[in-house]
Amino acid sequence: MTVDGLQVHYKETGGGPRALVLLHGFGASLFSWHAVMQPLAQYGRVVAYDRPAFGLTSRPMPGEWQGENPYPAQAQAKMLLAFMDALGIRQAVLVGNSAGGAIALLAALDAPDRVSGLVLVDAAVYEAGGAPRALLPFLSMPQMRHLGTLVARTFIARGDGLIRLAWHNPTCVTAETLAGYRKPLQVENWDRALWELTASPRPLDLAKRLDEVHQPTLVITGDDDHIVAPENSLRLARELPAAQLVVLPYCGHVPHEECPAGFLEAVGRFVDTVPQ
Repeated sequence: MTVDGLQVHYKETGGGPRALVLLHGFGASLFSWHAVMQPLAQYGRVVAYDRPAFGLTSRPMPGEWQGENPYPAQAQAKMLLAFMDALGIRQAVLVGNSAGGAIALLAALDAPDRVSGLVLVDAAVYEAGGAPRALLPFLSMPQMRHLGTLVARTFIARGDGLIRLAWHNPTCVTAETLAGYRKPLQVENWDRALWELTASPRPLDLAKRLDEVHQPTLVITGDDDHIVAPENSLRLARELPAAQLVVLPYCGHVPHEECPAGFLEAVGRFVDTVPQ
């Protein structure tokens, strides 16, 4: 589907008046939701898509995109709403993992009438994301853009280890999982787009605006998250006005992959309480 000039790769299942939109984290893709998409369909229409710079969604380079840079978080939140428009989704429960949780929160702040509820899964809210602000002028230099692709490739060269780091029990990471994460690396400009996202100015300061989020919210964390410390999710649940917390035992940064049964039980109980 074309959204704001981007070819967006998405999948959907289920139907009915309720919609759930799934937002993956950094370095992932809609593949991250493969274990839970179909089970979630019992609650309504379920849609997952590849965010700009990830998966099989197109990766325009500077000078190629229409309008604003599509990679910063603010632009990604706008694109999320445009994506919902294109699918005829007026309002949805947003389910965001890691950096996808920050995008979900930003969309809820920008367009509260479009978001009926939030599920924030090991959400990266208190980390700014991207590069330090002071470095941004240097990162836009042509020399740094060249080096940036090398940095991106070095990062991905450690990819299997980083995927295992996201799990409480790394021995449970299957060959299918590794293949699912590697597949988008065949897309042209995957390394350059990853650098464009990393170098994009993205100061969000979401922590200062949490009292503005009044949608019912479920905060989920694995108790052994090595990427976003569980203490951050506990803090998030305390500081959001209408949040409840679920801590999944023996689980890491991607509970929808590592602990799908516990994840689905928690989300199912929550979604049933969200007005349609």
